[in-house]
Amino acid sequence: MQPRISMITLGVRELAASVKFYEEGLGFPRMDSPPEVAFFTLNGTWLGLYGRDALAEDATVSAEGSGFAAVSLAHNVPSEEEVDEVMNQALAAGATLVKQPQKVFWGGYSGYFKDPDGHLWEIAHNPHFWVGPVDEDN
Repeated sequence: MQPRISMITLGVRELAASVKFYEEGLGFPRMDSPPEVAFFTLNGTWLGLYGRDALAEDATVSAEGSGFAAVSLAHNVPSEEEVDEVMNQALAAGATLVKQPQKVFWGGYSGYFKDPDGHLWEIAHNPHFWVGPVDEDN
């Protein structure tokens, strides 16, 4: 098996509001889809494995109860300035700031926001590696 995540599906409370957040607010390209679901094309996905308690601590949320669902999605960018730009775009679209972008212990720069349904997103610059756009042929 070639390791990959083909689709990440987020459960949302209000489909129309979430579609607006991701399509209009963040600029995700929407695909044709039935009215009860919305699909967006993304430029590949990454999977990170990190200790539950450590990830909650990094995001400054509780690892217990409704404060942390043990999952975060990450959007990595090539510079600290772009972290700030993407974070500002998400906040302008209606996201909630969880952790202001800042230098972090692993040598990068990152911050966290929650989408309208509380899904946790990390926006990060990792100076140790940058993959860039995914080659769709691989």
